[in-house]
Amino acid sequence: MSGDTITTTHRLACTPSRAARELGLKRGELDLALHLGLIRTVPDEGGGGRRVPRSEIDRVSSGDGFPDTLLDRVKVVGTTQGADVMGVPAGRFTRLARLGLVVPVTFYLNRYRAVVWLYLAEELKRFATDEKNASLLNDRRMPEGLRAMLDAGVDLRPRNWRGRHRGFLLRPAEDPWERAGALAAFLDPVQIAEIVPDPYERSHLNRFRPGPPASGTPGSPFGLIAERIMTADDPDEIGLLRADLTAVLDEARRVRPAPRPTGERPPAPAHPRQLGSPRPEEPAPPRGLLSRFRRRTPRATAL
Repeated sequence: MSGDTITTTHRLACTPSRAARELGLKRGELDLALHLGLIRTVPDEGGGGRRVPRSEIDRVSSGDGFPDTLLDRVKVVGTTQGADVMGVPAGRFTRLARLGLVVPVTFYLNRYRAVVWLYLAEELKRFATDEKNASLLNDRRMPEGLRAMLDAGVDLRPRNWRGRHRGFLLRPAEDPWERAGALAAFLDPVQIAEIVPDPYERSHLNRFRPGPPASGTPGSPFGLIAERIMTADDPDEIGLLRADLTAVLDEARRVRPAPRPTGERPPAPAHPRQLGSPRPEEPAPPRGLLSRFRRRTPRATAL
């Protein structure tokens, strides 16, 4: 691509930080608007990440009710505010969230290393006004099946957040390696090494593998807690991620093989049996490694 084309692209599109300033949004609000598909982005041909087209800024800023309508769509609330929005006690709101009936859109870690889940206020309002949910909001006791799940310690907030965030990462991914990186972001290194044994492919995949959205230096207590939340821990969830990643990697290899030293040939494709779960009678060494990996991760409470 010519230098003139790259210059034109930069002139007609803004960095996310600049777009946030022009739209009167906080950077986190803009990021959420991008994730939700409210604002379109384009790739930066110069390799600097994604940018917001000038035409998109003009479209959004000229919309009816701007900026209030946009701010309403990206407004997030925690447990206390969420309970107020839905007209229920905070304890009931937390139970609904643990059961996966309301899904967090993001989270942050407070100074006490507690995970604070945040929800879209607009979604909570829709849930509260849906007549089908009236009994969940107003009945003195929840249905027996839901109570049994809570008594068993079910907490679907991390898994539901991962599912939602996976969609956010896959939305702008146009290249199969980008899609593979988005899926790999939710698997721990042991799983990835098993699925991608070739070190050159694994190194190339990791270039596209985003980290957790929460702040925190990698390796710090905050960073480790965020990594734990980002990493799938349910066997069904892990199995689906492994299958999806394997399929997308097959496509990525066909479209553009991972770079490797000149003259070195890629390894033969793994037999399908190697990529599935071991039979019950077979040992599963990754499980042991995975459990040791998790034991090193600090624990965190959740709000």
